[in-house]
Parts: sequence; C-alpha cells; structure tokens
Amino acid sequence: MADNIKQSWIAAWQDKGFKKKLFIGLILTITVLVAFPIFFHFIENRDGYSINDPILKALPATDLSIPTFTCIWLVGALMLIRSIQSPALFLQFIWAFFFLCIFRIITIGTVALNPPAHLIPLMDPLSNKFYGGTYVTKDLFFSGHTSTQFLMFLLFTRKSDKTIALLSSIVVGIMVLIQHVHYTVDVLAAFPFTYIVYWLSRKVTN
Repeated sequence: MADNIKQSWIAAWQDKGFKKKLFIGLILTITVLVAFPIFFHFIENRDGYSINDPILKALPATDLSIPTFTCIWLVGALMLIRSIQSPALFLQFIWAFFFLCIFRIITIGTVALNPPAHLIPLMDPLSNKFYGGTYVTKDLFFSGHTSTQFLMFLLFTRKSDKTIALLSSIVVGIMVLIQHVHYTVDVLAAFPFTYIVYWLSRKVTN
C-alpha cells in the first residue's frame, strides 16, 4: 500500500497543473489563517444583535467541549490519513477549506450577531491558536465546527468514512447548540453553505 501511495504522489507531482493548484491553494489558505486573528479581533469589538431562539431556550447550557473536539479531531485525523493516501483528495481539501474560510469571513462580517445567552466557550487549545489565543464568541453565522465536519463528509469517497463524518456533523451541530455556542440558524445554514464550498472546490481542482 505504501508503494501505491508513493506512486500516486510521484505521478501527481509530475503534473504541472497539480503542482500549480497545490501551491496556490496552500498560499491562499495560509494567508487566510494568518489573517484570522485580525478579523476575529474586529468582530469581537463590534456590537450586533441577538436572536430569539426558542430551541436554545429549551436547552440548558452544558459544557461539551471535550466530546465536541473529540469528534472534530478524530474526523480531522481520518481526513489527514486519506489525504496522504490520495493527492487528489488533499488538493481538493486545501481548496475547499480555503473557500470555507472565505465564506465564513463574508457571512460573519455581513451578519453581525451577539453571542447567545448562557454561552459556554469551547475549550480547545489547538484550534484556539488560530483565534489569536482568545475565546471568540461572535464568529456565529455560520457554524465553522459543523461546516468543517460536513465538508469532510462531502469530500470523503469511502462509504464508511462518509458515514462517520456525517454522524459527526450532526452530533457536533447538536452539541454546539447545547453549549449555546451558536444559534440554531448558524448550524442549519452550515449545510447549504458548505455544499457550495464543496462545489467550488470541485470546479477548481478538476
């Protein structure tokens, strides 16, 4: 299997189009990640409006940081493994993740929301590094945690992988609501926006 993976990467690396798209995708993604702390600092210091969310009102706020990030990082590790095995998947994931970041910057920048009542910050030291070392509470519309899981569901090709990622998408979406990290509309909107991101990444990488 290792030989097959090596041959796949050798063949991909000989394709000038693949190398060009990979380098551009990596540069764009890194640029967005570097800019994230500045953007999050901006949205945290602006005033927005609150949504009357009956579903959140019916859910007692509970800290589910550990199970939430257990799901997120397990599916992320699976994506890393599959990306190593498939250059095409790796390329599409890079571009899809870039588009996802851009879409969230646009929607969060456009829809100014205050955090839900009784919000409990998600505690994850690793991903928090991209937020500038602080707990961001106003990156709401749409849910990045839910959309990332659903994006991996769309990208995976194996049925078992897709099943795991889809279940994680649903479970993570529910858990961020229970923790009052997002409004219900943030979680629901993640699915159609993510599909658009997936479609765009297919257009670019194909």
